[in-house]
Amino acid sequence: MKKPRPARALYEGRWIFMILGVVWVMGFLLHSAILMIAVSLLILFSLWFFRDPERVPPVDPQLAVSPADGIVTHVDEIEEEQYFKCRMKRISIFLSVFDVHVNRTPVAGEILFTEGRGGLYLDARHPEASLLNESLFWVFGSKEVPQGTVGVKQITGAIARRIVPWAIPGEIMKRGERFGMIRFGSRTDLFLPLDAEVLVSVGQQVKGGGSPVARMPS
Repeated sequence: MKKPRPARALYEGRWIFMILGVVWVMGFLLHSAILMIAVSLLILFSLWFFRDPERVPPVDPQLAVSPADGIVTHVDEIEEEQYFKCRMKRISIFLSVFDVHVNRTPVAGEILFTEGRGGLYLDARHPEASLLNESLFWVFGSKEVPQGTVGVKQITGAIARRIVPWAIPGEIMKRGERFGMIRFGSRTDLFLPLDAEVLVSVGQQVKGGGSPVARMPS
């Protein structure tokens, strides 16, 4: 049995912590209390930003969970052209700098596809951010059961400039398992088959790996 992927969000912030640590030491050597206090607050914020709480998905295996923490900004139907090449339901989630930025698998299954695309760094809430911003597209599911296959697009924003993948194609994932993160404010889109029943609405707060967002077709 596969072991759960360990929390590693703090590791992704190691360079930030190192730089802040050096600046704090400089403040100490210069006897600058203001600098030391400011850097200490930044360190505390960074520790909070890179948090990675454990999440437990709902018992019902037909429920797809949210791939990210944040606010639902769009629930619509669009033509997905990167992998599925068909019309799909889309749930867009905006992650502010105050949200957990670890992404989790909506359904259990194999990683069938990943593809990154370069692009702009528009505000992640912009309607065209999904098409124009730098992104990394994932497909989770099974070739034998295509009706249970979903797509997840990690999208950079005006502040977020780095997408960090932790999983690889061919890997078998559990529902709610960590597969990567986006540093700072960003957006995550979930693509579902048209016969999936969406369970969330615009403006709703969701938790990655824990909140049910759709009921998948049987």
